[in-house]
Amino acid sequence: MEPSGTGSHSEGMDRDRQRQMCLCPQCPTYTPCAGDAQERIYCVVGRSPRCITEDLGCICPTCPITEELGLEHLTFCLEGTEAEQPSETPVR
Repeated sequence: MEPSGTGSHSEGMDRDRQRQMCLCPQCPTYTPCAGDAQERIYCVVGRSPRCITEDLGCICPTCPITEELGLEHLTFCLEGTEAEQPSETPVR
């Protein structure tokens, strides 16, 4: 999956390292389609373009990337990056 844009949160962290740290594949919301498309690090690249359409639970608060980048929002796969989410979106 290609980034939807670069944000300040991704600066300073190597993208390959982020992909290795990413917990998205362990999330109940992650789908086989997302796995086949090798989608990951939604918190950095934005929402899933087609594979994730339903919130079945979110493990973003437990992800080391969320902590390292100081992110506050949830369900990046559905809602987009921290910058893309409106302020009224639930936070952790």
